[in-house]
Amino acid sequence: MNGVLVIDKPKGLTSFDVVAIVRGIFQTKKVGHTGTLDPMATGVLPVLLGNATKAQSLMPESGKEYEADFMLGIRTDTLDITGTVTERRKSGVSAEDMLSVLDGFKGEIFQIPPMYSAVSQGGRRLYELARQGIEVEREKRLAVISRLELIGFDEKTQTGRLGVACSKGTYIRTLIDDIGEALGTFAVMTELRRTRACGYSIEDSSSLERLKSLKQSGEAEALYALVRPTETIFLPYRKICVTRAQSKRFKNGGGLDINRTALAGTNALDGELLRVCGAEGEFIGLGKIEREKATLGFLKLFSE
Repeated sequence: MNGVLVIDKPKGLTSFDVVAIVRGIFQTKKVGHTGTLDPMATGVLPVLLGNATKAQSLMPESGKEYEADFMLGIRTDTLDITGTVTERRKSGVSAEDMLSVLDGFKGEIFQIPPMYSAVSQGGRRLYELARQGIEVEREKRLAVISRLELIGFDEKTQTGRLGVACSKGTYIRTLIDDIGEALGTFAVMTELRRTRACGYSIEDSSSLERLKSLKQSGEAEALYALVRPTETIFLPYRKICVTRAQSKRFKNGGGLDINRTALAGTNALDGELLRVCGAEGEFIGLGKIEREKATLGFLKLFSE
């Protein structure tokens, strides 16, 4: 079984827990995920099966989208509601106040990774140091916030929800903490739901309960139908179809002469990755443009 299974991860499970469950359901060892979600988070978690696991280092750059609940007036050591409260500050923020600061967090911003994160520093994960009560200096990291909107806000309880579209590596907990600072108070994330990742949306996802139910009832065809083709991972890359002879050469690891393909006479960029498909349109693998050699070089094979 090869392809992508988009899971709606439930709260309380790690990404590795989900991988283990999927591995058991499909009875295959080759299972991986495309990016971790904290145990408290829910939502889109693409899981790779079979030869799709080879795609982990080749994923196209794509943004992610979240809905995040927050509470003003407190700060925790983890920057979310699961942590220990470290500071409190009276908050009387209005919806207008919230809206007035959000624009300042749109576009390119810099974030300091939270101590409770998987970032490595000095050969150790930050969360390992944090659990020992050790805090270290962290370098700021660039993040891009393409959408930031206030979905709702209750002035009485000082709680609300944000809609966020952002670049890979953005820390929503840190974003909320920084927004709290800008409002002159504190803020923690209380819920997080990822609604889009790696080009897949929450509408594309299936629950673990559905997978287990189909497995237990013996509905193998319906279960396997939930697995999307490996090619869907790479839809942002351009597609090129080659002849049967070229397909055979490519499958054997050989590069293709650009001038003997549909790329002839085009301004293909050096280093550009392309989806290579056979004469019948079947996905074969990924190729990489090598302008100096005028070659579509072999990069990765995904066909059987």
